[in-house]
Amino acid sequence: MAEDGFDDYEEGDEAQGLRKIIHVDMDAFFASVEQRDNPELRGKPVAVGGSSGRGVVAAASYEARTFGVKSAMPSVTAKRLCPDLIFVKSRFDAYREASNAIRGIFNDYTPHVEPLSLDEAYLDVTDDLRGLGSATATAQAIRKRIHAETQLTASAGVSYNKFLAKLASDQNKPDGLCIIRPGEGAAFIQRLPIRRFHGVGPKGAEKMARFGIETGADLATRDLRWLRQNFGSFGDYLFRAARGIDLRPVRSNRIRKSVGGERTFHQDQHDPDELRETLERIIGIVWERIERAKARGRTVTLKLKYNDFRIVTRA
Repeated sequence: MAEDGFDDYEEGDEAQGLRKIIHVDMDAFFASVEQRDNPELRGKPVAVGGSSGRGVVAAASYEARTFGVKSAMPSVTAKRLCPDLIFVKSRFDAYREASNAIRGIFNDYTPHVEPLSLDEAYLDVTDDLRGLGSATATAQAIRKRIHAETQLTASAGVSYNKFLAKLASDQNKPDGLCIIRPGEGAAFIQRLPIRRFHGVGPKGAEKMARFGIETGADLATRDLRWLRQNFGSFGDYLFRAARGIDLRPVRSNRIRKSVGGERTFHQDQHDPDELRETLERIIGIVWERIERAKARGRTVTLKLKYNDFRIVTRA
């Protein structure tokens, strides 16, 4: 399971003490850095990435998102949706510099920081090292400093585990804060549309809808055996997610072991040319991420997921 799964969960681990977790997610990070550094781009629809026929949008400003432009979208599609879209080339040195400044701020509040990428991280602030009184106050202080020192905005989610904190950070974007307190997690999950669960794409949501599962509350009525029978090993994740269970620790020394990319089609895809073009775009995105991380690899793995959740992997 990917980062948003619960691989480290073991039955009986509930005895662990209550934690205070913050998930910080920068708002349209790459595009925001470009707008910060070039005043002429402010307030305009901006896409970071190549504008050529095979180009891909690496990031889109919020002005561009109002037109439906999204990251990983082919540039030609983005331009069709937003004719006035301004493309700018990636400047990873600038993004890395901003990211390092932001991580320096995190480290002033806790040594327990787990970066997920240049623009997001988990922080365990169970120990109130700055004496601010609460995780909420800590999140507010961090967001305020990020804006003051980098002129960029961040959204944050505060909760008692990583799963809920990450969901919370997405609630009030951009430049927002959301808190899910102990005792509120179950109600929050019950109201959550099933498509908001990490790992559930459009086809997965369609399959669940056929079973009458459209919200977290619907999902919570299904037992583990039924979920395994219908969704395989993914059923274990769904069972725990429906109950807000996630005991993964914040790993400050987490080593990234892989770099990847994926695309979920909104409709079943059978055209080999379309599949080939999509694969080429994904390869371009992954290669860009490898260069950004200054990494090298030993193995290339291709994963194909069917609409019935069967997964075929070749390496």
